[in-house]
Amino acid sequence: MPVTLIFRKSGHGEPVIILHGLYGASDNWISIARKLEERFTIFIPDLRNHGYSPHTTSHTYQDMVDDLSQFFNDHHISRAIVLGHSMGGKVAMMFAAEYPELVAGLIVADIAPKSYNLSDRPYKTVLEHELILGLMEELNLVAVSSRKEIDHFLSEKLHNSTLRQFLIKNIQRNKDNYFEWKINVPVLKHALVSITSGVSSEWFEDRKPILSYPVTFIRGLNSDYISDDDLPTIKSIYPDARIIGIPDAGHWLHSEQPEKFVEALLSVV
Repeated sequence: MPVTLIFRKSGHGEPVIILHGLYGASDNWISIARKLEERFTIFIPDLRNHGYSPHTTSHTYQDMVDDLSQFFNDHHISRAIVLGHSMGGKVAMMFAAEYPELVAGLIVADIAPKSYNLSDRPYKTVLEHELILGLMEELNLVAVSSRKEIDHFLSEKLHNSTLRQFLIKNIQRNKDNYFEWKINVPVLKHALVSITSGVSSEWFEDRKPILSYPVTFIRGLNSDYISDDDLPTIKSIYPDARIIGIPDAGHWLHSEQPEKFVEALLSVV
């Protein structure tokens, strides 16, 4: 069943829907929204099991597409540019394929239409997600009293301080004043294989070529989420797709190089 998504809204003009990635939330995109809101009405929902949106026992791409379809209906959005990062990029690709009449443009940030969970050669990104969710589940938040303690616990196995600070944004205090995760850790851990393998090139096999809306992929040139080897697959699905690379940017390209990211967005909308 679809859930009602909590969201941020700003600006005026043509609607743009921004879909965050795994562990993300709407507030990760506020600075990008501010650079766009003079020309666009920006909607940034928290996807299910993230931010302040409902926690559910199910977390599939079809679930998130159904949630987004309801979001369009609830807010009387007849057509919008859909921008998705990472997991949100796969939601955006699937939604656009299922509801092309609602999509004025598709922008996919640093994710490819492929499985990242190959049984014979798991991607290091998948192993990192397994580690992150395992640490989140292992950490006894009732026993810690500060974010500094949480950072220290995570730092023993996660050496990237930027990543740790991003994860700690998912911490809040509950009504009993104990820390808790905003994201639904057990459900996301259970769903990780489908998150990393879903909306692959096989899913598009009977839908390609897709030509009914403009498509742009924006990738961080320091990221391995979209490699040069993925470009023929992208072009087989989206023959007219534009591919833009952001130099000196990894997977979180919108926060690492925000000016260049916005410049890339504005060049295609």
